[in-house]
Amino acid sequence: MNDNKQEESQESRRKMERPYEGISPFEFKNELIRLAKDNEKKSARTMLDAGRGNPNWTAATPREAFFVFGQFAVEETRRVWNEGDLAGQPKQDGIAQRLDAYVNKHREQPGVKLLMDIINYGIEQRHFHPDQWVFELVDGIIGDNYPLPDRMLVHVEQIVHDYVLAEMAHSEASLGNFDLFSVEGATAAMCYIFETLYANYLLESGDKIALMVPIFPPYIEIPQLSKYNFEIVEIRATEMTENDVHTWQYPQSEIDKLCDPTIKALFLVNPSNPPSVAMNPKSRELLKEVVSKHNRQLMIISDDVYGTFVDDYHSLMADLPFHTIGVYSFSKYFGVTGWRLGVISVQHHNVFDQLIQQLPEVKQEQLKKRYGSLSLHPSKLRFIDRLVADSRQVALNHTAGLSTPQQVQMAFFAAFALLDHKGRYKQLTKDICRRRKKLLFDGLGIEARKDPYDAAYYTEFDLGEWAQHHYGEKFTKYLQQEYEPVDILFRLAEQSAIVLLNGGGFHGPNWSIRVSLANLEDEAYANIGEALHHTLEEYVTQFKELN
Repeated sequence: MNDNKQEESQESRRKMERPYEGISPFEFKNELIRLAKDNEKKSARTMLDAGRGNPNWTAATPREAFFVFGQFAVEETRRVWNEGDLAGQPKQDGIAQRLDAYVNKHREQPGVKLLMDIINYGIEQRHFHPDQWVFELVDGIIGDNYPLPDRMLVHVEQIVHDYVLAEMAHSEASLGNFDLFSVEGATAAMCYIFETLYANYLLESGDKIALMVPIFPPYIEIPQLSKYNFEIVEIRATEMTENDVHTWQYPQSEIDKLCDPTIKALFLVNPSNPPSVAMNPKSRELLKEVVSKHNRQLMIISDDVYGTFVDDYHSLMADLPFHTIGVYSFSKYFGVTGWRLGVISVQHHNVFDQLIQQLPEVKQEQLKKRYGSLSLHPSKLRFIDRLVADSRQVALNHTAGLSTPQQVQMAFFAAFALLDHKGRYKQLTKDICRRRKKLLFDGLGIEARKDPYDAAYYTEFDLGEWAQHHYGEKFTKYLQQEYEPVDILFRLAEQSAIVLLNGGGFHGPNWSIRVSLANLEDEAYANIGEALHHTLEEYVTQFKELN
């Protein structure tokens, strides 16, 4: 092929690739999967999709306890009314004693020991009334009643409260109580929070909000919807080491942007997605100083789903509890994306309730109309309860709430973690992620930077940083002039049946790529690393041929 035809072919390819830089990475992924499947058919390779963060492990023991308890619950319904396929509703009196008898009869069954440890935790640590505690779980797992209260089952909330504070704030007692709302995963939490902030005039169309980037794309896309049309200020994780390697931390110059009091809310994923690195103490202290001195009414929404993968993790729920809504999903840690288990946490005394009370009279009157069907005194309705109501368009508040079997499973996961005093399960999940990251970078031929704040659930590899570090400015400019940032993703899909995501879609560096370290077998990451190394060397070879 002569030079002119090569140039035409290259330009044609860039025109094809360019539009994919403007769409969601999760939509772009579908095209890469199509190309990877084509390669899989032609080459007999196995497609390796490291684009999505669904873990390939599951927490078995709490599931065993859940299902064995479900059998007891069904027996309780048949004890009340047993007519063929039909049974009754369970009854509370004496139910704890009947569970003891059931357990003694099935001691050798998987999950029974954990089940009794969970029941005993509630009785001994939380001082629950045995019959009330067991009955809530039985009635919940059977799912024969609406959630009551609609925000969260009473005993379940206290178990999950213990778990959230243990993981997010080291069970710091001085933080006081948080009110919890169980929801259909962190995705539902995002939707509900945006809606309630908007419905209660805490954020209005055109308001200024801040996003700590890189970040999960829906946090970028939702504020741009015409309904919200928020002005976005990006707080960028641009800090580098002395050797010009990303730390994925936020320098003071970026955090200082939040001194602007017209920025009403800050949204972050911590540890971040896709760098998967938690905010270090220095950044957290800088943020605390900004809030205390410059932006005292800042609302913070912190998505902490990856916090359990970081040693000694500390959420902003602990640092700035008055200002922070905590969002946590059970999906990644317990391998439970299909259950849709999440929880929103708001400290009992918080800036959100304070700001609602400070609204001008005309807006207060509008909110009285909105929530007037729920209370004789709608102006006193707390922010957390408005969240619940808004999740069902207010009018269906009486049927709000996460399904009760989901809440019971959530409580079993939470209690399982609380009872794992030596952290065996946690260490297993951390080891999986860290082992896979090493295999990936070994395949790349690069030593991964050691970082105590790294969750290693994902990793973000910056091709631009790699090019500059290993081959200098001239090669880096060549890459940027001759190729689109997504070109490497197309090559990996077409040539190696490998699917990764573009870091630019997360508002990270344009030439970066995200690799999920959670969803494939260990050996796949060595293969991905080698294929990525080979593709990078292709660029180097082409550069050398021209120079």
